[in-house]
Amino acid sequence: MADSKSASSSGIGFSGALTILFIGLKLGKVIDWSWWWVLSPIWISIGLAILAIIVFITISVISRK
Repeated sequence: MADSKSASSSGIGFSGALTILFIGLKLGKVIDWSWWWVLSPIWISIGLAILAIIVFITISVISRK
């Protein structure tokens, strides 16, 4: 029997749950926000990921000199 110790994460995560909550509140007319703000957890997560990639690439380029 193979001893596999890999951890896998499944689920939608915090930003996904927050997005679903905001969409439900918007469709239920509980909040009167723009769709840009309702979907903001998605684009904020994408923006942070892009920022992390830029920082990683910058550090890699600087450390090669």
